[in-house]
Amino acid sequence: MAARTRRRSGEPERTRRDRDASPPLPELTAPVEDYLKAIYELERAGEPAATTDLAVELRLAPASVTGMVRRLAEQGLLMHERYRGVRLTAKGRRSALRTLRRHRVIEAYLVQALGYGWDEVHPEAERLEHAATDDLVDRMAMAIGEPTVDPHGAPIPSRAGAVEEARYRSLADLPVGAIADMMRVADEDPMLLRYLADLSLTPGCTVRVVERAPYGGPITIEMKRQRRLIGPALAERVLVRPHRE
Repeated sequence: MAARTRRRSGEPERTRRDRDASPPLPELTAPVEDYLKAIYELERAGEPAATTDLAVELRLAPASVTGMVRRLAEQGLLMHERYRGVRLTAKGRRSALRTLRRHRVIEAYLVQALGYGWDEVHPEAERLEHAATDDLVDRMAMAIGEPTVDPHGAPIPSRAGAVEEARYRSLADLPVGAIADMMRVADEDPMLLRYLADLSLTPGCTVRVVERAPYGGPITIEMKRQRRLIGPALAERVLVRPHRE
């Protein structure tokens, strides 16, 4: 009987387990969610997020950021040590991952279900991530087969706030002869994404470094027996997973 009820509800078993295992998070305002998401991204490097970097990331005045950081610390969402930056608490991290899940599921849904280009979805997801309910996002994910990454290769957190943040190398770091799978690229620059699509350099493709010109010159890569030239600055923004030799 329980299994039949689960099928009628249309809710995946993993989603049910996630919900049962996780205490509810508080509803947050859009600015607070943006702060927590930005801090999470800055912390991925392994160090506390500097308030100056946070101000740059959010395009806000440093004084505004300092005030908000103080308020978020009082709410138990982050820890702030003077001169050492900020770190998310467990509650703050789960809240950040909830917003990231919404954002990335929405991007995946727009591409897979509605036919958007991968260069079009970031601004839409930025708006919708604050309005969509967790239930709606879960249903979007279920409708497109529970994707584990968004169209740009970023991992999608689970409903419970679990995420696997793999560490990749940049294409610019690979030596001549190296073979790698393209895994991830940032989603904020639509012109960059369109250019990468024109090169067929998208997540899942396999590339081989053929040649590196000296003095910061272009890098020659090969994909599906076709060679392309890309600049080092572009290669730096493309994250790859090298094949083992």
